[in-house]
Amino acid sequence: MRNLLPGIAILLAGVAASAAQLPKFEPDGAWPKPLPNNWMLGQVSGTAVDSHDHIWVLHRPRTLDEHDLYLQSGKGDCCIPAPSVLEYDQAGNLVQAWGGPAKAGSNPGYEWPDNEHGIFVDSKDNVWITGNGDKDAQILKFTKSGKFILQIGHHGKSGGSNDPDNMGRPAGVVVYPRTNEVFIADGYGNRRVVVYDADTGAYKRHWGAYGNKPDDSAPRTRVFEGQGSPQFNLVHGIRVSNDGLVYVGDRVNNRVQVFKLDGTFVKETFIGRKTSGAEGTAFDITFSPDKQQQFFFVPDGSNSKVHIVNRDTLEEVGFFGGHGGHGFGEFFHIHSTASDSKGNIYIGEVAGGHRVMRWNYKGLSSASAGAVTSAAR
Repeated sequence: MRNLLPGIAILLAGVAASAAQLPKFEPDGAWPKPLPNNWMLGQVSGTAVDSHDHIWVLHRPRTLDEHDLYLQSGKGDCCIPAPSVLEYDQAGNLVQAWGGPAKAGSNPGYEWPDNEHGIFVDSKDNVWITGNGDKDAQILKFTKSGKFILQIGHHGKSGGSNDPDNMGRPAGVVVYPRTNEVFIADGYGNRRVVVYDADTGAYKRHWGAYGNKPDDSAPRTRVFEGQGSPQFNLVHGIRVSNDGLVYVGDRVNNRVQVFKLDGTFVKETFIGRKTSGAEGTAFDITFSPDKQQQFFFVPDGSNSKVHIVNRDTLEEVGFFGGHGGHGFGEFFHIHSTASDSKGNIYIGEVAGGHRVMRWNYKGLSSASAGAVTSAAR
């Protein structure tokens, strides 16, 4: 049941016991501030928050069309594409921007992806970038100012889901500082999680759904009830919790699977399982900021909402959003998410969205069982 309340606050409630404490959010229409230099964002494929609570955005400048770029072509006063990587402070000010394909004839020493996808900033302030273009088989590591450090894999060299040296259109990326390992949701072409040493790029291990060996020849038939598919189907989002569990968004299979660091399967939950749209539901994952990380959040680009899940029970206890569109408090093809130390959530949109948004955390709210309250319109 949906009850209308004054104002624009969107409250989360769910199916747990009555008077359960659930997070409350509201959209922030003043964040971020307009970009300088007549810059424009393309599809915002990746979002991340660093240890200083700065927000990092990876977008796709090459998704802007001719009409968006009249200034660049001399046909009008707006606009030109922003660099691929942007850093914002908490107030929404742009701190710096860098990155993108090398200019013709230059040799930067790395292969920028054909289609930007994921971004993560590790505890040492290094910035990791993935790409899901048809030939993207590499990930890149830079300093926070954009100086190249490391490339793992080589463009156009993917050998499938059991190739230790190259990826296959990788999507999400996360670095776990306690083991100094980088975990990759590998992803659009391959069907696995793969792990490398975060300093040397040395291969460590990989696994598929349920900890199985990935099988690229297995059908991608979707299963909407009973036992889930034995293979991943678009491994997309990935995070490691404070207690060392790996959470994997198996997007088109509409589920999140949980593993130990060594790839041992622990448990799973389905997200909007009956959704049959081709994009799936489990796009990405971020945690609540409390030490126990009581909740995790899953953006669902098919249903225009962010699901909220109890991390202990894996029960969905509520959501925010739920209304598609380009307006304030609406979602259009949400794709990536990240959260800061205050509990605010950042969301990037692809397709025709071209936005990064902040939803401010407003504390915990008592809610009756089964209720979901939403913004008045």
